[in-house]
Amino acid sequence: MTTLAQYLETHATPQIASVITTLATTSTAISNLLDKGALAGIHGEAGGENVQGEAQKKLDVISNDLLLNALIHNPNCAGVASEELEDISPANTDGTLLVTFDPLDGSSNIDINMTVGTIFSVLPQKNTGNTATEADFLQAGTNQVAAGYFIYGTSTMLTLTLGKGVAMFSFDPLSQTYILINDNVQVSKTTAEYAINASNRRYWLAPMQQYIEELTQGDTGVRNKDYNMRWVAAMIADVHRILIRGGVFMYPFDTKIAGKAGKLRLMYEGNPMAFVIEQAGGLATDGVKRIMEYQPTHIHQRVPVVLGASDEVEYVKALHEKMGVGASGEAL
Repeated sequence: MTTLAQYLETHATPQIASVITTLATTSTAISNLLDKGALAGIHGEAGGENVQGEAQKKLDVISNDLLLNALIHNPNCAGVASEELEDISPANTDGTLLVTFDPLDGSSNIDINMTVGTIFSVLPQKNTGNTATEADFLQAGTNQVAAGYFIYGTSTMLTLTLGKGVAMFSFDPLSQTYILINDNVQVSKTTAEYAINASNRRYWLAPMQQYIEELTQGDTGVRNKDYNMRWVAAMIADVHRILIRGGVFMYPFDTKIAGKAGKLRLMYEGNPMAFVIEQAGGLATDGVKRIMEYQPTHIHQRVPVVLGASDEVEYVKALHEKMGVGASGEAL
């Protein structure tokens, strides 16, 4: 059996290995709290809102604090940005890496005992020797040196990319160690499963409405096959399913809330998941443009997301181009 430590020793620089190890160690503390559930007093609302204007769960706050404190004390980490906090947190001026994270993706699922997880992205600190600023984090996703997620489900797992494929690890509660279970995760080009919040259908742009209409027509329509919809309402769970058995996940632009390009955050969800999916052979776009080519303008920027099976992602792009509509409604 190959442990995470052994894998990192042969696949990562010592600096990246150190940061991933810090994340992994903290993930076990979060997983233990989730295992205790209501007995640990971590269910329910924390009584405040995060920078996104969303009600914070108690474990949102706890997970954020655990990760933030651990990373700030890692000598290789120059700065940290969390989806839960408005500003970045400078760490060690000699650090060569920046870390962004969503401490508990899908936290609305906590109280109903469904899957949640931690998403992370690691970027190079190009301004070493100086205190990290938000500007240092505003790098395209193509600059990521590592990304992945810890998923807390029926078992705790880690999915990781270092830019040379995707590896998946399962946490062994007996040895308290992550064990490699697949070092070459691949996403099939084709699929018959899709994930989308269909309740927002009336707010979508015409290309996305057309796409979903074709899927729901199944073998009676132009796609000539039946599709099944799967929706967990936690990006991390839907992406994990795609990595395990294929599919396509979408949270497209909609007109429900004016001024928001999408629901998902580029730095904390879009880029790291795009990196993982691309390294597994899939595609990740905003509907038209590759997500990892976005140049971020601020750390809490939002982005539409279409990712997974390459044939389906390309089909969505073709529909937008055919109708002359960009992913956010602009003319092409």
